[in-house]
Amino acid sequence: MSFICIFVIKIMIYNSDKHNITLAAEAIKNGDVVAFPTETVYGLGADCTNPIAVSKIFEVKNRPSFNPLIVHVSKFSQLEEVSFAENENVKKLINKFWPGPLTLVLPKKNIIPDIVTSGHPTVAVRMPNHPVALKLIDAAGVPIAAPSANSFGFLSPTSAEHVAKQLGNKISIILDGGQSDVGVESTIIELINNRVTILRPGGLPIEEIRKIIPSVDVEQKDTLAPKAPGMLLQHYAPKIELKFLDEVNFNDLDINKVGYLSFNGNKVEQKFKVTRVLTKTNNLREAAANLFKYLHELENENIQLIIADRIAETGLGIAIMDRLTKAANRYR
Repeated sequence: MSFICIFVIKIMIYNSDKHNITLAAEAIKNGDVVAFPTETVYGLGADCTNPIAVSKIFEVKNRPSFNPLIVHVSKFSQLEEVSFAENENVKKLINKFWPGPLTLVLPKKNIIPDIVTSGHPTVAVRMPNHPVALKLIDAAGVPIAAPSANSFGFLSPTSAEHVAKQLGNKISIILDGGQSDVGVESTIIELINNRVTILRPGGLPIEEIRKIIPSVDVEQKDTLAPKAPGMLLQHYAPKIELKFLDEVNFNDLDINKVGYLSFNGNKVEQKFKVTRVLTKTNNLREAAANLFKYLHELENENIQLIIADRIAETGLGIAIMDRLTKAANRYR
């Protein structure tokens, strides 16, 4: 008689009390990775000064090494530890928008290993506006390198459960900080010399940035050697094909196998198997906060296609359309 032993890795979602934040911080200090909440999406973090620890992020996410990471800080002094920030525009931006969904790409210092920046001479840095994230960084005593806590190329997580669904068998600690308020990743700005360039639209609208710095350029996407996360043309995709409403022929569809991601519920009269409405009040902040949450829900339905509304590209609509377009590109 033979026996087969099956080992199951228990998914560990921890309440974000002081004890568990300390536990997660000790894991960071010991070179491990942990998932933690931010106001944008959940991150998968490691000690940014430890290249072996950072390599675990790429391994867990199956993330290509050419895609750089964001370094998260909890103190303004840490920005100077990891980057050269002697720039008046940097001061204007962090005084206005930090902590918050804004990442700055600056010339890096030697404390940051090349694996964090994918060999680029610049490093992406932000201060998250979430108490759990800030307490974790403080307790770890080091800035934390962290991309979104998901499998590379798929939906970003805005809850601890989303992290567990994609990475739960690969990591031992997920800190639960509730639903992410912003719901899309940070806006990324590169500041080199006197040039200010938006590399990725995100949770801070471009219009708000231009109130502080009017002369802001927008970078074209680079698919070969991105300077920052989120610049690939295919990204943020559900495991079910996604198309925009104006790309489908309803005569070719089985409506009972289609989910609909509506902006405000006013575009079509068809009765799909399942519908999610991002906002009933045309509130772009609400729509952004619900975007990945509802895509995760649609992904779990027994459907074959997700149809999404296009959204006017103003304010947070730019970031929402950026994510939806990259999701659709995966299936084109």
